[in-house]
Amino acid sequence: MPAIQSLVINDRAATPVAHTFTPAGFRDNGIVAVLAEAVGGTPVAERTYSISHRRVNGRMKTRMVLTVPVIQTETINGISKPKVVRASVVDATFTFSLDSTEQERADTVGMFADSLATSKVVVNDVVVKAQNIW
Repeated sequence: MPAIQSLVINDRAATPVAHTFTPAGFRDNGIVAVLAEAVGGTPVAERTYSISHRRVNGRMKTRMVLTVPVIQTETINGISKPKVVRASVVDATFTFSLDSTEQERADTVGMFADSLATSKVVVNDVVVKAQNIW
């Protein structure tokens, strides 16, 4: 069982930026581990990555959620404060049978991860370029 720890993930900028998410605690009675990346010096701007693992109806479910808010400064009556104007959210759930093997799970995760490569046009162009499949 891994301990909660920092997670460093790269974006797809022309020069990739490493984003460091550090432990921020637990939610839902300790079931969901939350990691956060400080942005802009205020908690409202934090990017979060949560992960949980549980057993449900004879299956193992692992859920990961990445939330990336976009912040703007709102000024009302001369008082400025950051405000979330929109957020990008990725919500992935992996469901495996209790009798699946570690290799089956590794292969499935590997295939899913590889499907997100920029070279996988059918996925990349739908998700990143917001195009429909025809």
